[in-house]
Amino acid sequence: GGSVAKMPLKYNDKFELDENKFFEDLLHTIRSSSPKPKYVVVNFPHNPTTVTVQKSFYERLVAMSKQERFYVISDIAYADLTFDGYKTPSIFEVEGAKDVAVECYTLSKSYNMAGWRVGFLCGNKRLCAALKKIKSWVDYGMFTPIQVSATVALDGDQSCVEDIRQIYEKRRDVMLEAFASAGWEMHKPSSSMFIWAKIPPQVGNIGSLEFSKQLLTKASVAVSPGIGFGEGGNDYVRLALIENENRIRQAARNVKKYLKEFA
Repeated sequence: GGSVAKMPLKYNDKFELDENKFFEDLLHTIRSSSPKPKYVVVNFPHNPTTVTVQKSFYERLVAMSKQERFYVISDIAYADLTFDGYKTPSIFEVEGAKDVAVECYTLSKSYNMAGWRVGFLCGNKRLCAALKKIKSWVDYGMFTPIQVSATVALDGDQSCVEDIRQIYEKRRDVMLEAFASAGWEMHKPSSSMFIWAKIPPQVGNIGSLEFSKQLLTKASVAVSPGIGFGEGGNDYVRLALIENENRIRQAARNVKKYLKEFA
């Protein structure tokens, strides 16, 4: 029954968050909203844009949350899928963060357990207790073998996490190279399992939904239209690094044929 106030995400050419603009917009949103927001939800590395933050972001966020009296819900689903030396910071690296924050983690990405719907939340005791109560209203518990599998994944050899990270990094590199050869230049993300790609200029201003439809029907390539993530995404599409390298190269060949229509 809550109401949601959305904010545009501003970032630089390296897909790093513009901290000053973010906190300027956040403060304005909080002080101009009625009723005043009780929670701020952040998701970095970000889906769909792949935008990243540094520890300084969380330092400022914790300080503002105490000043403006709101809680922080930090979603770090893609924390382990980072490349080129970037490491995802945790809000709990900031002193006093547990006073105002919780952090959400899922096994779907780091352990290839998508669809198992298993993860955890930690941090502020009051917020965790509230979630536990709400969760009890929604269902009666998780299938026991899934819980056992999750504990095995977390307690066992963690080399699989690095293996999975390397697979996504290789797919990212293959996709960037193959699609560039096809005539579609994309930004190189430093995190997540996605590429947030601007619609090729040769296609024209057709919008992300129409572009996605054309890619599907004319190139047999499925992407997510950016408009589905918010108004600011209409010039972009999200590509997922979920296919093997040969399939990625085949997709690039199909896209190349499609883009020749606009040459």
